[in-house]
Amino acid sequence: MVAALETKIPKEARRILHTLASGWEDVSDTRALEVEQLKGAMTNEVYQIKWPTDESKGEGEGEGEEKERKVLVRIYGEGVDVFFDREVEIRTFECMSRQGQGPRLLGRFPNGRVEEFINATTLSAGDLRDPEISALIAAKLREFHDLDVPGTKKVQLWDRLRNWLKTAQSLSSSSEAEEFHLATIEEEITTLENLLSGENQRIGFCHNDLQYGNIMMDEETRQITIIDYEYASFNPVAYDLANHFCEMAADYHTGIPHILDFSKYPGLEERKRFVQIYLSSSGEICSDTEVNNLLEFIEKYALASHLSWGLWGIISEHVNEIDFDYMEYARQRFQQYWSRKPSILGPSSCSMG
Repeated sequence: MVAALETKIPKEARRILHTLASGWEDVSDTRALEVEQLKGAMTNEVYQIKWPTDESKGEGEGEGEEKERKVLVRIYGEGVDVFFDREVEIRTFECMSRQGQGPRLLGRFPNGRVEEFINATTLSAGDLRDPEISALIAAKLREFHDLDVPGTKKVQLWDRLRNWLKTAQSLSSSSEAEEFHLATIEEEITTLENLLSGENQRIGFCHNDLQYGNIMMDEETRQITIIDYEYASFNPVAYDLANHFCEMAADYHTGIPHILDFSKYPGLEERKRFVQIYLSSSGEICSDTEVNNLLEFIEKYALASHLSWGLWGIISEHVNEIDFDYMEYARQRFQQYWSRKPSILGPSSCSMG
């Protein structure tokens, strides 16, 4: 194990890793493991663990290629349980695993877990704009939304926003509360809820954090896998689509990962193409009216996405030790909320900025 990272892996996790490796006949030295921290995670710390195996030579095309065993260790971020119920998240993880939707759970320790390593590549920021990959994501997301997941089918968005607002208010200094207009955000949430809680909306099991780092693709089969379900819950599917579009403004693997570029938010034709593929991927024939209605809802739910991740950023600044400028990230999300609100809801709707 790389010495500098050895202390990052808790003893309980190391015991699980040793037990796993002991069960693999092709691993001769269970302690000869290598650790690599994966970048881009903002809620947890994620490490790739690998062991060299005795099968260093294959046959045919792969001859001479080094083999190895891999798993992931996920260490939960400090204080992030304010965002979600960890036990619910674990049950969701196990449910997804049983349905073949994600990695298997290999072990749990007090502040994290060990997961199966998926033989696929995590997407990059640019991949989200690739028409072929975007089409695969759209179809996969429709499948994800239609999953039969145990638990309440009630929309969770508005309760979550109010809970996060209360937490942000309790953690913020008076100057932070003033800067982010936290005293008025309850009114903003209520306005959006009243506007968006009508009938005829598709409700599905939503990921709620569909950034590129949570999407993997098998290079050979082109199969998409959606991972990391901390924030997953039932919600209007338009919210999940809006959140995905907003994530196209982000690149968490630059030297300034907290900086967003909303000029990269997809244009109307790109959004329309995604929605058409999403709606038709299950075999349905979708009308122009249905496509346009969903597109309209998506733009409105983008406002809810900005509020959600703005509050998340404020809270994370106070509870998370990961090296990320959460407050500046929150600032950009709130700025985007106030700047976009007049054009989406009408000029009379905006009194702040």
